Amino acid sequence: MRRNKRLSEVVVAEEPIKIDRITPTGQGIGTIKTGEKAGMKVFFWNALPGEEILEYKVIKRTAHFEEAIAEKIQNENPARITPKDEQFLSTSPWQIMTDEYEAELKTSIIKELYRNLVNTDINFHQSAKTYFYRNKMEYALYYDLAEEKIKLAVHARGSHQKIPIKTSSLELPAIWQKANEIVDELNAKHEEARKYQSLLLRANQDGEVSGGLFENGKPHPAFKKLEDTLLGQKYSYSANGFFQINLPVYEDALKRIKEIVDSSSVEKVVDLYSGVGTIGLTVAREKDLTLVEVDKSAYMELVENTKDLPNTTPVLAKSEEVLDYITPDSVVILDPPRAGCDNKLIERLIEVKPKKIVYLSCNPITQVRDVEKLVENGAKIDSLEAFNFFPHTPHIESLISISF
Repeated sequence: MRRNKRLSEVVVAEEPIKIDRITPTGQGIGTIKTGEKAGMKVFFWNALPGEEILEYKVIKRTAHFEEAIAEKIQNENPARITPKDEQFLSTSPWQIMTDEYEAELKTSIIKELYRNLVNTDINFHQSAKTYFYRNKMEYALYYDLAEEKIKLAVHARGSHQKIPIKTSSLELPAIWQKANEIVDELNAKHEEARKYQSLLLRANQDGEVSGGLFENGKPHPAFKKLEDTLLGQKYSYSANGFFQINLPVYEDALKRIKEIVDSSSVEKVVDLYSGVGTIGLTVAREKDLTLVEVDKSAYMELVENTKDLPNTTPVLAKSEEVLDYITPDSVVILDPPRAGCDNKLIERLIEVKPKKIVYLSCNPITQVRDVEKLVENGAKIDSLEAFNFFPHTPHIESLISISF
């Protein structure tokens, strides 16, 4: 059997497949009970615990499991609601549940991941807005042959097929409005959708929009910079660079990080994977602060954001290549990409044993892996909490405080 084969096969279950639980990656998991595939696990989108799947579309198949979209369901979970957007499976597959149930599921996922390390309750920080919260959106462009018009689109889950969208409840309204204005301009000029790779737009909290079209075969253009304020501190960033998507809940996380840093009574702070510097500069601006970033464009923004601060040192490097900055009298802030921390960095933390480690993660699975190594070598978990940066998606940001 060919592995990792993507397809779109509709299957009628010989026996209803019951959803046992939600996986950390966001799908409901069930087991085929009868037939030649008996015992095979199926990871279902559009499925909640307790529901029974009667019919589904397979979008990925390997020798050991299938990934699918549930299409006919019985015994619906009481928390199921009607999604706001037709394209919810592509953009925010957890639009199928209430906010309260989403918070419950995400908290239980963190608890399960940390079951061998933490046995206390986990504080879950809900987003102030669960719709219209994203400050960045990238759209595909679709040409409707019948109407002879370009339309905004997204890719269908499990395929490269573009599907046109009529509404979107994820991004700030200013972004959706600007996107439609740009598409109207393209249609007025009778442009072709295939000329463009995508349309990327970003808005600050005041509703100012920057960004634009990416043309196939051409370098990405430089867009007008935006500014936003986090806990009273102003930051400059590029529309197509890295900056947090949901700023109000990010501010909640920054408040907690600042409390942890301040409680350590340490003057030396090392902010690794610092991006444009929003964590370190917000929570430790007055301290002896080192900020490390590997991406050159983000580093240039970091330099700009630190230019009038004599106690800050921006460093262009991989975090695992500047380990001498980590000392016993420092607080280390970690905000790595989804892959987590490099093993060299973890080994340095174990060796040096800094006063405090504050670890914000967009992927709790790799965070647990890293934290387990630290705990096995004498570290103590002081606190663990979750932040809903991305409502109506499976993504969770987890914040953990560690001391030696």
